[in-house]
Amino acid sequence: MTDEILFERRGAAGIVTLNRPKALNAITHGMVRALHAQLVLWADDAAVTRVVIQAAGERAFCAGGDIRMLYDLGKAGRHKEALQFWGDEYRLNTAIKNYRKPYVALIDGIVMGGGVGVSVHGSHRVAGDRFSFAMPEVGIGIFPDVGGTWFLPRMPGELGAYCALTGERFGIADGVGAGIATHRIPSARFAALIEALSGTVSVDAVLAAFAEPAGEGPIVAKRAAIDRLFAGRQVEEIVAALEREAAAGGADAEWAGKTAATIRTKSPLSLKLALAQVRRGGAWDFETCMRTEFRIVSRVIHDHDFYEGVRAVIVDKDNKPRWRPATLAAVSAAEVERHFAPLPDAELDLP
Repeated sequence: MTDEILFERRGAAGIVTLNRPKALNAITHGMVRALHAQLVLWADDAAVTRVVIQAAGERAFCAGGDIRMLYDLGKAGRHKEALQFWGDEYRLNTAIKNYRKPYVALIDGIVMGGGVGVSVHGSHRVAGDRFSFAMPEVGIGIFPDVGGTWFLPRMPGELGAYCALTGERFGIADGVGAGIATHRIPSARFAALIEALSGTVSVDAVLAAFAEPAGEGPIVAKRAAIDRLFAGRQVEEIVAALEREAAAGGADAEWAGKTAATIRTKSPLSLKLALAQVRRGGAWDFETCMRTEFRIVSRVIHDHDFYEGVRAVIVDKDNKPRWRPATLAAVSAAEVERHFAPLPDAELDLP
């Protein structure tokens, strides 16, 4: 393996370092495979009693997967190779979710997409000073995957629907309040924290000794309005409720208007897929969620919006995607169901 991801044994801890700071630690296929293989080794190593994952640099824990690579593979018609990446990534997410030992993610900086997948499913998630979480997939024509079908419905109230449909960033206080992070610890104490985690004191006791109050963030402070306005079963209902709130005036009017306008910039198909994930995933186990996401992504890589979204945001950077279909009304229920349907060839193989 290259130095894109580093592994070290320190005392009782297995330490993982995502090491692509210039690329905001975006996860490559090689990093996915290497991390999964190392977790398997440490699972059977009695000397390793906990795993800690951190990232190099100050800007990002991990800004996502290598979307440009996946875009290029799809444009070249190499869909099978792209699906191999997603399949391996989803298997890694499942391994982290089911890991038998404490898995501590030290999240400092941006955490999105694939970075969420290697952190939020761990038993302990620590928010540093620069913690900034988002699931912005609907803005590039994809959907909130890497286990979003599992964790979004399990966020308090309608925060999961809000997160999925807006792509809004959650800071430290909102991250802890929404359950994305389990602890808030200042970044300056991370080195001492890793040292303490390398000993034999229990992970829970160490984190409790270092943790500080997170306070209340601006998103969680809007919980009452979010729970009321994002309760709809259809995206159109949610947007209409927000626009009615904006028209009526009052304390939440400006926020509601801006939120509705934000949602209207996203891919209509992606929005409907995302809300369907949130509404259905709460009743599913983790493995069902991951198999469902593989079904969805197996269709999305043949859709127009993924390539158009990546073109607009990452390739050409004109931020003017031309979605197809262009409106929510034009996305039929049958089109949504098509993405959730069983695969005719092979479902995601999970151990």
